[in-house]
Amino acid sequence: MLTVAVYNLKGGVGKTSAAVNLAFLAARDGYRTLLWDLDPQGGATYLLRGRPKVKGGARSLINRPGQLEQRVSGTEFDNLDLLPADRSYRGMDLVLDRTSHSTRRLLDQLRPLESRYDLVLLDCPPSSSLVSQAALRAARLVLVPVIPATLSWRTLNQVTGLVKELKAPRPVLLPFLSLVDRRRRLHRELAEQLRTGLPSLARAAIPISSAVEQMGPRRSPVHTFAAGTPAAVAYQDLWAEVREATAPGPGGAFGPTPAPPASASGKAGGGRRPTGR
Repeated sequence: MLTVAVYNLKGGVGKTSAAVNLAFLAARDGYRTLLWDLDPQGGATYLLRGRPKVKGGARSLINRPGQLEQRVSGTEFDNLDLLPADRSYRGMDLVLDRTSHSTRRLLDQLRPLESRYDLVLLDCPPSSSLVSQAALRAARLVLVPVIPATLSWRTLNQVTGLVKELKAPRPVLLPFLSLVDRRRRLHRELAEQLRTGLPSLARAAIPISSAVEQMGPRRSPVHTFAAGTPAAVAYQDLWAEVREATAPGPGGAFGPTPAPPASASGKAGGGRRPTGR
C-alpha cells in the first residue's frame, strides 16, 4: 500500500482539487484507493458527496485500533472509498498530543488497511501541526502544490524543512506548480525560476481553469465532465509522475497496471459499498 500526502502550509493552492482528481484517476486505473480527508474544512468530502460526520470523531479514530476501516464509506466511483472529514478534526492536535508516539499514530492506524488498498491519499490541513507531522510520517510521497508566487515558494521551503526533520525513512517530496496563469508575466517568470532552481519539481503544471472551479458546483472530479481540458490532461500527467516517483522498478510502485473497471467513466451509480467489503 502506497500512502501519499497532499500538503502545503498555505491554503488556497489547489491542494484538495489535486487530491480528489488524483484519487479518481488512480481508482479509474483499477487501483483500490482510499482518500482520507484530514482537513476540518471537509472540501474533499464535499466534492465526493460524502457525509461530513465520523462516528466517535477524532478521538475514536486516533485512540481505538481498527477504527479507520469501520468509518470508511464508498463513493459513486468504482475502487474509490472515502474517510470523510469531521468537525472534531479541529481538535485532532489535542487528541494526538495526549497520546504516546503521537506522530506515528496515523501510520499505525493505517497499517490494518494494507491488504485492502493499493493507494491511500491524505488531504492534509493547511497548517503546521501534529496532524501534519503525523501525515508526513505516514506518507511515502508528499505532493506539494505551489502557485507561482513568492509566498508560496517560501512555504515550499518550510515544508522541505519539516520533511528534513523527520526520522528516516523520509518521504519523497514532489512539488508541482498549481493555479498557473500563463497570461500573467509574473506567473511565467516565477514558474521558470522554480523549474530552473528546483530539479525535483514535477513536469506537470495545473493551470488555473474554469473546469477546476466547476468541481465545486458539480461536486465531481474534472475528468467526469471536462476530460479533454488542459486541467484534466495536467492532472493525468501528474498522476503519471506520482507513479514514476514512487516506482522501485518495472511496473511502478503498485506493480503491473490492473485491468480498468468495467465502467469506462468510473461511475458506479451511487451509494456504493466500500472497496473490499
